[in-house]
Amino acid sequence: MPSTTPKPAAVLALGTFAVGTDAFITAGFLPAMAGTLHTSTATAGQSVSLFAAVYALASPLLAVATARLPRRALLVGALVLLAAANALSALAPTYAVLLAGRVLAALGAAAFTPTAGATAAALARAESRGRALAVVIGGLTVATALGVPLGRVAAAGLGWRAALGAVAALSALGALTVALTLPQLPGAEPVSIRSRLAALRHPGVLSVLPLTVLGMAACYVPYSYSVPVLAAVGVSGRIAVPVTLALYGAGAVAGNLLAGRWTDRVGPVRVLTAGYAAMTVSFAVLAALAAGHLGGGGIPAGALAFLWGASSWCQTPAQQHRLLAAAAEQAPLVVSLNSSAIYLGIGAGTVLGGLALPSGAAAVFALAAVLACGAAGFLGVTTLGATTLGATTKERSGATST
Repeated sequence: MPSTTPKPAAVLALGTFAVGTDAFITAGFLPAMAGTLHTSTATAGQSVSLFAAVYALASPLLAVATARLPRRALLVGALVLLAAANALSALAPTYAVLLAGRVLAALGAAAFTPTAGATAAALARAESRGRALAVVIGGLTVATALGVPLGRVAAAGLGWRAALGAVAALSALGALTVALTLPQLPGAEPVSIRSRLAALRHPGVLSVLPLTVLGMAACYVPYSYSVPVLAAVGVSGRIAVPVTLALYGAGAVAGNLLAGRWTDRVGPVRVLTAGYAAMTVSFAVLAALAAGHLGGGGIPAGALAFLWGASSWCQTPAQQHRLLAAAAEQAPLVVSLNSSAIYLGIGAGTVLGGLALPSGAAAVFALAAVLACGAAGFLGVTTLGATTLGATTKERSGATST
């Protein structure tokens, strides 16, 4: 029977918080991790790309492979795998072992997050499903806000290995909590990969998903290397860096919440247009600061970090709104595809940022600004094309009826 309380959703939110923290915490201690494992910061950053790529590709495959498993067993197993993977990463003697740990962690995350959302919806009453989903996704949002600054603080005080060990412990706690409190829920018949990918043939979906990849890539060009690139704009030290990263996180939460509200009021295209404009400006100013063309320091960089976070995470509500409007009959599938596109963008952005990093922080921020501007251009072209196509179709229908 559906639950009348938000308890299952709150329990699952602990799991999504563990997943999100695992995904975002690494950026807070990349330089320290690179030094310990005798590799460059840019190379260490590719562990973020690997996690994102495996998550994006494995998520639809695991959804099919695990469809018949009881939901509680699947959720517990995914979190146990996440805990073991982080323990392996924390103890990794070499970079290759660390990468193996990140692959296993991505598989655990890819199995847990979509299942958690579907389970929360299934256990809630119809009138409470939106709230239940918001609670579960709230775990990821909070992790976005806190992951990097927590990683930086933990790495500075305890070391990066202890930080990953803490994520392992948090994942294990989540697994235990789910096992003890979540009711049984059977699996279901799997939806084939062919059916899942059939949504890609829809013109409206095809115009939205590439923008998700491009927009998230722009955000993550500097994000995974936030510690070294922020140092180039005057943000360094045990206090200034976590505070600035916390401002980024606060901006991410604010951008996500405000975008959801304003998408309903003014439409997703206007929200995205404003977001990409803000993103382009923030990255361009940060590039100028890093190049020494502007004066300043921690305070303006902190304000720009807030704008960076807000513009980055205002995309998701608007993009999901566009997908649901384009293919409402395939809602679960297109939202799942959008999640994969998000992680593909994260992986691509981290790769591009690693390639630009040897040229300096100014080059990293400039590349991010170019990609953000490109996202705005892509949005303009595709929405204009959709409007023109709609008008042409309407004219033809009118001519036919006449």
